[in-house]
Amino acid sequence: MSATAAHAPSKSSFLERHYHLLRRLHSLTGVAPIGVFLIPHLTTNSSIVWGEVFNAKKYAELGAGSAGVATFQHEVNFIHDLPALIFIEIFVLWLPIAYHAILGVYFARSGRANTERYAYQANWRYTFQRVSGYLGVLFLFMHISSLRWGWTYGGIMPSFDADNAASSTALHLQGGFFPYFNAVFYLVCVLALVFHFANGLWTAGITWGLTISKQAQQRWGVVCAGIGMALAAAGVSAVVGFSTLDATKAEEIENKMQSEVAVLTEPAAPQ
Repeated sequence: MSATAAHAPSKSSFLERHYHLLRRLHSLTGVAPIGVFLIPHLTTNSSIVWGEVFNAKKYAELGAGSAGVATFQHEVNFIHDLPALIFIEIFVLWLPIAYHAILGVYFARSGRANTERYAYQANWRYTFQRVSGYLGVLFLFMHISSLRWGWTYGGIMPSFDADNAASSTALHLQGGFFPYFNAVFYLVCVLALVFHFANGLWTAGITWGLTISKQAQQRWGVVCAGIGMALAAAGVSAVVGFSTLDATKAEEIENKMQSEVAVLTEPAAPQ
């Protein structure tokens, strides 16, 4: 081999030259912050159910059956009152989501599944990971754009009212092209995201060399399955909770909360 040939510049692309680094960063952003954010997000949404169980005494003055609505509204208010929220969203969520989505589509399109020839569990998980990733990218873009810019996509996504969080969410999920269409759409998308995260968490152990042996992968798989089932339960309870919520009653509770806040923040009359 000549010296010229030996020192000829590589014609491989940037993605090919830095594949392993980009792959690990892709795995990392899928776990944190995106995956980690999914946990409090679904926990907040499912507060429409668990809030009724754990906060009944706290919100007793609002009336029976008010705790779930009050808890959810309280959580939404807390999020919207965070300082520099837009910067948190951009740098902690939107940019990592964009990176993970773009690289995820590239990796998915450059890989191949063997489900037709080798219909093993791992191959099916690989295929479901790709499909759930595509669906997740679409849903997250629709979700973010509807909350930030009011794009409703013909009514599929909500025009969210932060001051009437539970009632506006309930009205949205109970409607759609046919009754509860939006609830079904949300349920499918949320479960797809949960599977994508739980399965991605399992593969992250391999990507980062933390689960080398088959036994270690099996043990970690049990943990990831448990996390996935817990998040799925939170997602299902949130969708069912809002789908069965009396939106009119929920709005009355929210109005009571706003009235109480107005009274507490009203400046005292001069003495």
